[in-house]
Amino acid sequence: MKRNAQDLSLSSRRITRRALMMGGLQLGVGAAIFGRMQHLQVDQADEFLLLAEENRIKVRLIAPARGVLFDRNGVMLAGNEQIYRVSMIREDADDVDAVITYLRGLVKLDEETLQRALREMDRRPHQSVTLADRLTWEELSTIAVNVPALPGITPEVGLSRVYPLGPDYAHVVGYVGRVSERDIEAAAEQGTVDPLLQTPQFQIGKIGAERQLEDVLRGTAGARRVEQNAAGRIMRELGRTEGRSGADVQLTIDAGLQNFTQARLGTESASAVVMDVNNGDIIAAVSSPSYDPNLFVSGISVPDYAGLRDNDHRPLHNKIVQGLYPPGSTFKMVTMLAALESGEISPGETVYCPGHTTVSNRRFHCWKGAGHGYVDMAKSLRESCDVYYYDLAQRAGIDRIAAMARKLGLGKAFDIEMTSVSEGLIPDRQWKRERRGEDWVIGDSLNASIGQGFVLASPLQLAVMTARIASGLEVEPRLVRSVDGVARPSSVKGPLDIPRSWLEGVRNGMYQVVNAQGGTAARSKFDMGGIRWSGKTGTSQVRNITAAERARGVSRNEDLPWERRDHALFVGYAPHDDPKYSVSVVVEHGGGGSTAAAPIARDIMLYALNGGIPPIDAYPSGQRGQMEQLLSELPINPVLRREGTGSSEA
Repeated sequence: MKRNAQDLSLSSRRITRRALMMGGLQLGVGAAIFGRMQHLQVDQADEFLLLAEENRIKVRLIAPARGVLFDRNGVMLAGNEQIYRVSMIREDADDVDAVITYLRGLVKLDEETLQRALREMDRRPHQSVTLADRLTWEELSTIAVNVPALPGITPEVGLSRVYPLGPDYAHVVGYVGRVSERDIEAAAEQGTVDPLLQTPQFQIGKIGAERQLEDVLRGTAGARRVEQNAAGRIMRELGRTEGRSGADVQLTIDAGLQNFTQARLGTESASAVVMDVNNGDIIAAVSSPSYDPNLFVSGISVPDYAGLRDNDHRPLHNKIVQGLYPPGSTFKMVTMLAALESGEISPGETVYCPGHTTVSNRRFHCWKGAGHGYVDMAKSLRESCDVYYYDLAQRAGIDRIAAMARKLGLGKAFDIEMTSVSEGLIPDRQWKRERRGEDWVIGDSLNASIGQGFVLASPLQLAVMTARIASGLEVEPRLVRSVDGVARPSSVKGPLDIPRSWLEGVRNGMYQVVNAQGGTAARSKFDMGGIRWSGKTGTSQVRNITAAERARGVSRNEDLPWERRDHALFVGYAPHDDPKYSVSVVVEHGGGGSTAAAPIARDIMLYALNGGIPPIDAYPSGQRGQMEQLLSELPINPVLRREGTGSSEA
């Protein structure tokens, strides 16, 4: 059928309109595509370039060298040694099992370390995890040659902590260890997590000065930019920014005296502290027995840790600041000064000792059953009469005794760079009411007056107490001497608020303890070129003696099981006429202070004064042969051995 002109015209117009619509639609789509391409290729070019670079370029942190710890004379106590290790990033490895199998064919892998690494990689697949450390140079070289066949594997040269003097400083310096999840959680709770904590095998301080000085010793990280291929293999290093090493720290400890003290304590469960009485410097601080902190750096084995944990002498326990003991008769100077301050007694007054005191139908015994007769201030210290102090306690009262104890440094957790520093216990009426819900009774005061009952003190506190009595200064203990060469201020707050005449009376009594006939430590006296010393013995009970035991005669300490024997204590200072050092020694279950603690304290003090091994002629003539043999057999580090100068400078 033929179409007329009108139909043809209408059809033509329709086709033209459709063509225009299709063309417009095509043009619009093309414009949109062009705009999108422009946005991606031009506007976002920098962003996509950065993403591409991130796939090709990785940033690796460079752990800084940890600061070094030195003693007061520049002897290194904690340093860094170069080690070789191999690490792996799970997400960069094509087949983890295949890579590890290949690696096993090159070097021997410790199974326990490997399993721990695999567990860690499951938790952190994007982070580097160490598979093996402390490799030999040959092993590292073998891995480096085969790196093209080991995707995700990186051979590295790093630093690890080392303690060249081993057990001597375990309780003072402490040790470092690998960062744990608990460490990261603790850092997160404080607000920020240092990226260094995420780096493989990074070590942080766990206890002691290493932990307390972590912020000073750690330093800041550096970084290096490396180019990787699609398989995750490092092709080249593009740039490096060095970090800042940690600060070097000098402690107040003398390595020679520390080593001698450790050797002199031997296998005893004991502790000793030596302080400079004029500035508070801790010259030696030893807890015995000790352990090798190097065992903890890479992770101590289960058998080694069990051996330390189950030892009844508690080598892991820092007895210097954590050990709390009834101070026994070393506390008597506190009671004496409190009584003088109360005005209830004069220096020349005497008290009669029949061997006991009866209060409220209870008998409190003196250590000497027959009694001491009439006792004045000097004699009470020289012969350690308990009845004299029972009388003072009833006159002065516990609150005055407690106040004087705190004035002398007891009952306080000192701010020094050690962990878990204990404050001890100086009880008073309020303490017993709040903690035990009971009223204070007079018997509590009598027990406290001779350092028994509730009273507890650490060896560090006893050294501070003795330093304050000797110097008349309110000294605080100081462990850090300088940081990066910048000296730390000494810890002297000023003179004690105690009259000089009272302190001189106490010092006179302490002098007689070791230098007068009848003194409880007379066998531990010395005379080194006219230099003598003063001190006080102490014996603290760890069990109550029953009436039945007294009736049949109390068993000697040496006849009892070790854990039931009394603790032995001694505190002293020297020279007696110009005090320089104080010392405290506690021998757990050692028996008597005069027989177990005083001889050790004497030898330590002689070393400090002499600047080396004590001279034999400083000892009483009857003891020189015995002491010469004892000193010659001590396991002293030959590197630190000093024969002494004969001076009073350490």
